[in-house]
Amino acid sequence: MLKLNKPESDIWLNPKFDLDEALMATTHLAIGAHQDDLEFMAYEGIAACYGREDYWFTGVTVTDGRGSSRIGPYADYTDEEMRLTRRREQRKAAQIGRYAAQFQLDYSSKEVKATASDAVVRDLVAILSTMQPRFVYLHQPADKHDAHVAVLSCCLKALRQTAGHHRPERVTGCEGWRDLDWLADSEKVAMDCDPHPELAAALMAVFDSQISGGKRYDRAVTGRRHSNATHFDAHHTDQCESIAWGIDLTELVANPDLSMKDFILNHISMLAADVEQRVDRYA
Repeated sequence: MLKLNKPESDIWLNPKFDLDEALMATTHLAIGAHQDDLEFMAYEGIAACYGREDYWFTGVTVTDGRGSSRIGPYADYTDEEMRLTRRREQRKAAQIGRYAAQFQLDYSSKEVKATASDAVVRDLVAILSTMQPRFVYLHQPADKHDAHVAVLSCCLKALRQTAGHHRPERVTGCEGWRDLDWLADSEKVAMDCDPHPELAAALMAVFDSQISGGKRYDRAVTGRRHSNATHFDAHHTDQCESIAWGIDLTELVANPDLSMKDFILNHISMLAADVEQRVDRYA
């Protein structure tokens, strides 16, 4: 039986499944730090599974939402009121997106970045040990949000620990608090966000506590996706309207001797070399 560390952790299940059935049915898994991260960063996986019986999306949200931005109608919310509001929003998104399951592990951001990281890894191992997802979506190592990078580190540890049970076909690091248009084109994972535009809009609108609370993530993420599609290739017409860039992290799971720091600094050095060569060519 699956046991999570936090007594108030939350599991939403699609009515079609019990817990074991939902985990075994999952083909696309996303793990994010905050409520709304999954819908903004891993939409490719949600859309790929929507309305299908052979593909199922499951989400894991690690933190509790207490530290969220709040103005307007949410300005006077306490941390606990914000936590409960964010939890309800994430559950509603899972229902609208027809997920197989949605986990909310209920850690504070401070815990994730410090003392509770081992507990987070244990929770993730417990979940992953009952799953065989083909595709996994995570934060990316060059993200500038500390909690995102801390959660990514926990995810990589858990995926490495469960690699003997199952290794996903692809593990993708997704854009969040830093985009990935700087990656070499050959290194970009293009995630098509065109399908089901009404679903994408509905999922974004769920998170009113952030949108009305001072952060227009809906506009920002939609604009970034459109920008990615247009600015990818200067010499050809757009092939789609909305793209999210990812970075392939599969090597980090397959090779436990490869550090996250060395992995991402190597990609940054590729950007530096590309800029240097172009400037030298025309300076």
